[in-house]
Amino acid sequence: MKRLIFCALFGICAFNLSAQVDKDVMSIRKLLFLQVQEWNKGNIEGYMHGYWESDSLLFIGSKGPRYGYQNTLNNYKKAYPDADHMGKLTTTVVSMERLSPECYFVVGKWALERKAGDVNGSYTLLLKKKSDQWVIVCDHSS
Repeated sequence: MKRLIFCALFGICAFNLSAQVDKDVMSIRKLLFLQVQEWNKGNIEGYMHGYWESDSLLFIGSKGPRYGYQNTLNNYKKAYPDADHMGKLTTTVVSMERLSPECYFVVGKWALERKAGDVNGSYTLLLKKKSDQWVIVCDHSS
């Protein structure tokens, strides 16, 4: 009888964990999808809604590590001053790994089709759940 109760409780817990993981994955995919939509509208501020609004946000690009939400926003605006430089963004999630209930690691590819010349690369993201919302706390794009 104890074994039956244990198996039932284990099954319920496993089901609940699986449902939460699915919910988290869908929330993260939605965040990334909304970022692409905002980018393709030419709205860098809207694109930035996926990032953690903190001085501790870490962005690693060709110029090395840079910290801060505002700094990241300013760098995006400098690098992509107009629609011709922003172009049309497409992204593909290659893998998504749950590191803990509050932390995911995402690997993906990005591409910009634009008048200023097409570019593409890869990215890694560390996302954390802050105030029940997923945000990018570290972005390494190359």
